[in-house]
Amino acid sequence: MANLRVWRLVLWPAVITLAVTLLRLTGELRQWSPRLFSREPGGGASLVGIVWLILVFGIYFALRLAHAGAEPARLGPAAGWPALGFVVNTATFAAALALFPRNPVVQLALFALGSWVAIFLARRGWPELWKVLLAYGVLARVPVLVVMFLSIFGGWDTHYAKPRPDFPPMGPWGLFFWTALLPQMGIWIYLTVVFGMLIGAGTAALRRLLGRPRTAATSPAA
Repeated sequence: MANLRVWRLVLWPAVITLAVTLLRLTGELRQWSPRLFSREPGGGASLVGIVWLILVFGIYFALRLAHAGAEPARLGPAAGWPALGFVVNTATFAAALALFPRNPVVQLALFALGSWVAIFLARRGWPELWKVLLAYGVLARVPVLVVMFLSIFGGWDTHYAKPRPDFPPMGPWGLFFWTALLPQMGIWIYLTVVFGMLIGAGTAALRRLLGRPRTAATSPAA
């Protein structure tokens, strides 16, 4: 898929995601409803957040690609490769918890490493969707990284500046690296790509089940 077409496809989803990120930050700074804008470490499963958009845009990107003729020939590998990535990274995280039960820094490092292994494993399932989700994941997470930098160094009372309770004490640069840079550029991109691909494969399967004909390969992939 041409790079220009990829970025064009993810532009408006990225703008929408940025708007949700800014809304979330505003809600936390103004101390709006904790149910919607939790300031607890990890975000407290708040209803306003960009993680829910993985479902929405996983479906959207899959439909756009299918309509353009970039649907995978076989749906088994399209789901199987991201599923394998998920299994591998889950096993990596489980091993990290078992081997280093009191060291969240090492746990996080291994989980981030496993995340990128999983991302590259998933690529073989549906390369066109993989490229789009990877581009979207980067555009979605870079603004969050900026918000976390400002929150950590500015002392803002937001979940973006708060590590999990068992995290060891460290200065702002250490906190930024371990709780912002590593998770946002590893774990959260993994969730975007791998779960987005699983959702996309399910969307393509449902589309075929409903009898939608496969479009001839006039795809943006050439």
